[in-house]
Amino acid sequence: MRSPFDSRPHEECGVFAVHAEGADVARLTFFALYALQHRGQESAGIATCKDGEAHVHKGMGLVTQVFKEEHLKPLVGDRAIGHTRYSTTGASHLRNAQPYLLHTTHGPVGVAHNGNLTNARQLRQGLLARGVGLVGESDTEVIAQLLAAPTDGGTPGAPDWEGRIARFMAVAEGAYSLTILTPGALFAVRDPYGFRPLCLGELETEHGRGWAAASESSAFVTIGGRFLREVRPGEVVRIDKSGITAHQAPVPPRPASLCVFEYVYFARPDSRFEGQMVHQARQRLGRELAREAPCGEADLVIPVPDSSVAAAIGYASESGLPYNEGLMKNRYIGRTFIAPTDELRKAGVRLKFNAIDQNLAGKRVVMVDDSIVRGNTAGKIVSMLRDGGAREVHVRVSSPPVRHPCFMGVDMGTYEELIGHRLDVAGIRDHIGADTLAYLSHDGLMRAVMEGVTGGPGGHCSACFSGIYPIKVAGR
Repeated sequence: MRSPFDSRPHEECGVFAVHAEGADVARLTFFALYALQHRGQESAGIATCKDGEAHVHKGMGLVTQVFKEEHLKPLVGDRAIGHTRYSTTGASHLRNAQPYLLHTTHGPVGVAHNGNLTNARQLRQGLLARGVGLVGESDTEVIAQLLAAPTDGGTPGAPDWEGRIARFMAVAEGAYSLTILTPGALFAVRDPYGFRPLCLGELETEHGRGWAAASESSAFVTIGGRFLREVRPGEVVRIDKSGITAHQAPVPPRPASLCVFEYVYFARPDSRFEGQMVHQARQRLGRELAREAPCGEADLVIPVPDSSVAAAIGYASESGLPYNEGLMKNRYIGRTFIAPTDELRKAGVRLKFNAIDQNLAGKRVVMVDDSIVRGNTAGKIVSMLRDGGAREVHVRVSSPPVRHPCFMGVDMGTYEELIGHRLDVAGIRDHIGADTLAYLSHDGLMRAVMEGVTGGPGGHCSACFSGIYPIKVAGR
């Protein structure tokens, strides 16, 4: 369910896993999910395991709305997985909330998934043809059912979870970063392209050492842990009481394709990918943008908070223009169970932002935004800045025009919804009412990102900008 105040692209979800004997793993997972809340605001869930028995609680809403003390107390065990969700495959219903938990002959298996299987329909039909009943629409249920089925040729009586994961990876296509709960261990799994991020961390508790996996490294800091490394594309990581062991899955290697929009918008600025902090990468995007699209006649540079702050700082630094705030964001309006009236819904962006008129009065303003996707919000912000006293509004975007949908787990919208597909830059400028409009080039984007890459394979998916998809997508 898209908020009436938000036309941004949405990451599908955030995933987490932790193994820490003697620790309150449910509470650790709660706070880690709180740190990953930006990756999904529709539902949240935690599953734990103790003595071969799984415990789960999940619900609709923010992490703090889903979990209270009475919900955490029954979630006992020394290992847990957690999930925050924004739906792309499967509607916004409790039945599609994660983690998804199944009981098998070898005990429970729970799955938390970030991504989108591009062949989910075929896999789903295959399960139905075998007589497997499915209750939801999420591709995560398909993943759980595939993992629940025993492997052929495995050791009799042994669960062979590694074999089941390998079998799943052999047939799955698309994007997936998974945390998997089993009676004996946790697993962190990343698709061979590495579309969606996944990393490993460790922590010290009063009971000893623990290990964790998360969509972003910032989750480890929140629970007092530290970042170890990223899960490599195609890697399967086992986490148990002895620590971390890892191996590459027996699947063909693919070109590394981390979603470049993680740097543009999705990830927290204090997270790390490929050896660099996201905040620093975004500042470089802003500096590249200032070099490509200067605005020497302006008086100041302002960001659209919060994700554009670093790019605006970079733009101001490179251009020599002063940086200031021109918009104040209400950080609590994006998700609420109190529906706005029609009048407030029409006000939309004015409930989310307020202009700081004393900083704007009579000024020629460069407004730095990280992206314009559907174009529903940018025009209203430009109008708000003018109403706040800005004499001119020059919009600079620290990414290229979004012209193509994403099929790898990001809700970008359809071709018809993407303003960058329907209009050229001049048309978008007129639509949003800016005095001038300029985007960062694709070359500039990739140059800024690659400048800081010091770890990992360094390949990226930028299909939403270029239309060049790393995998074949049905219907294109």
